[in-house]
Amino acid sequence: MRIGFIGLGVMGAPMARNLVKAGHTVATVLNRSPLPEGLDAEVFGSPADVACGADLVITMLPDTPDVERVLLGTRGVVEGTHSGALVIDMSSISPIATEGFSARIREVGAGYLDAPVSGGEVGAKTASLTIMVGGLQADFDRAKPIFETLGKNINLIGERNGAGQICKIANQIMVALNIEAVAEALVFASKAGCDPAKVRAALMSGFAASRVLDVHGERMINRTFAPGFRIKLHQKDLGLALDSARSLGVVLPNTASAQHLMSACTAHDGADDDHSSLVRAIERMSAHTLSAERT
Repeated sequence: MRIGFIGLGVMGAPMARNLVKAGHTVATVLNRSPLPEGLDAEVFGSPADVACGADLVITMLPDTPDVERVLLGTRGVVEGTHSGALVIDMSSISPIATEGFSARIREVGAGYLDAPVSGGEVGAKTASLTIMVGGLQADFDRAKPIFETLGKNINLIGERNGAGQICKIANQIMVALNIEAVAEALVFASKAGCDPAKVRAALMSGFAASRVLDVHGERMINRTFAPGFRIKLHQKDLGLALDSARSLGVVLPNTASAQHLMSACTAHDGADDDHSSLVRAIERMSAHTLSAERT
């Protein structure tokens, strides 16, 4: 297929490479950054130009305003896409805005799926992403071979646009609260005089075991906070969760707590660190770090 792919960042670049590796032709548009190294893609001047000759357009962008600009702005995708094409937004954005974006794209006869992902940079590189999809079954069926090139766990959450985004928000709530729980537990154990590495190892074989304890617990102990998923992006996702919850009348007290801790990390120049660095906020308030590093 001829695929337009817009958003070649930490996640988007390896995803696009996997599409090329699978034999697809990829077209893109560049903003400030050059074409990622090792990616064979045609470069066009605008999102409309990318969409014009594409069977399918994928967007993988940081936030809701970015998706709105690329899809509906001047020379946006909506101006170039055509009847029978398919637009897939794989960004993590507002489910409410998603409904509006899909309506505009459908007005020109194209299909629309929201398909945010989980799995981070590692999942993008290894094509093992979890993909949560909202949209019509027929559009999902058309897109599934593409999704299978990018991920392993692929689910149609519901046949209305926005359902995929709701599922991703639920994922981000759970991950954030798990990170907060692991951080609190390890700081507690460490300040009480226990070796946090030994505590983590013991808990990994019990009911408290989790992927977060496994991967991010190790990051916290070893102080390896190079970004797999940046604090500022998770902070944004929790903002989406709280905004959506407010509109639904749902109370998310611990989600708000996790966002406050991430805001504290951002205030200490940690916005671009991995979200496991949330532990630093707990450490500051506890006057104790898990290692010799003092922050």
